[in-house]
Amino acid sequence: MWNKTEPAPADAILGLTEAFKRDIRPEKVNLGVGIYKDETGATPVLAAVKAAEKKLFEAETTKSYMPIAGDATYGIEVQKMILGNTSNRAATLHTPGGTGALRLAGELLNEFGNNTIWVSNPTWANHKNIFKAAGLTVQTYAYYNAETKTLDEQAFFQALENIPTGDAVLLHACCHNPTGVDLNAEQWDRVAALSETKGWTALIDFAYQGFGESIEADRKSVETFLETGSDFLVASSFSKNFGLYRERTGALTAIAATPEAAQIAGSHMKKHARVMHSNPPAHGGLIVTTLLSDPELSNLWKNELNAMRERIARMRNELAHGLTSRGIAMDSSFITQQNGMFSFSGLNKRQVDFLREEKAIYIVGSGRINIAGLTPSNMNAICDGIAEAVNLQTTT
Repeated sequence: MWNKTEPAPADAILGLTEAFKRDIRPEKVNLGVGIYKDETGATPVLAAVKAAEKKLFEAETTKSYMPIAGDATYGIEVQKMILGNTSNRAATLHTPGGTGALRLAGELLNEFGNNTIWVSNPTWANHKNIFKAAGLTVQTYAYYNAETKTLDEQAFFQALENIPTGDAVLLHACCHNPTGVDLNAEQWDRVAALSETKGWTALIDFAYQGFGESIEADRKSVETFLETGSDFLVASSFSKNFGLYRERTGALTAIAATPEAAQIAGSHMKKHARVMHSNPPAHGGLIVTTLLSDPELSNLWKNELNAMRERIARMRNELAHGLTSRGIAMDSSFITQQNGMFSFSGLNKRQVDFLREEKAIYIVGSGRINIAGLTPSNMNAICDGIAEAVNLQTTT
């Protein structure tokens, strides 16, 4: 049957990594895929994770199936992390990564009549594919102002005002992917109020908790929605903040108006999970559970997370300074105002192609740069390459 169709297109981000691996140039740099790297360019296993794994290895007695929703303690610890405490209005289910949480959310929304979901323009490249696969119609709302490189506040709130009752809206909790442009506390208050008065359902994508300001500050969006008493969903990923990329560890949390409604939501989450993946992969979830429920390991992890966040912020400042010092034909100060792993650099497709073809610097076609991929050893080459790309395109 396969010779009757064309090959599927490569993924916009992971396909770039495949091209990077085929490149034989020794100076090549991958700033595409969203993976944290340390000062040496390695993606380390966190010391807290190693210690948790050691405890698991010594205590583990079975490889039997996990419950459909995952370990009960995992759900408790996830709620403490994303809500600030457990809630009898919440039901949490362990999923295969944040992607699995989003897909499960899409199935739930489709079942209960939220057949259209609105995503920001721009958003993570895979969002639209996930929700289309779940049978949803995907629309976009205004978010980013390419000229000012900030939130297009007026257009954003006007768009949310006009979203029909019964639709769903995907919101990035913090460290917006791909722009790095986040909402402030006052803006989150306005968004939550609009959701309540207009009657649309929020799905909050929480993939980078702790990479913005702190574990506590980054959950402002979730806490604000929790105060409204409305139904909403939170899709969590622990790939970045725990470094569990290959363990595929995430969660979907449904917050309902009442404890009874939360139990109903949990039952439907388990129904869809049973069909999709039956039960979650144990190892990553048990790492998170072990780590968060142990005060000593939890403190070690928080210190490591703080160090990762601070390194990313330092690389932002060095990139902005490096570009400014090279006299490029654009203001680079916006880079320091963005949050998280990514920067929407403003580079166009021609400039991105130039960097890949001539300088072996791989950047997503939208111009999104993974700031965490910058290191002291590649910073000068990257600044030189971007400066040449920008100035070359400006003069031609």
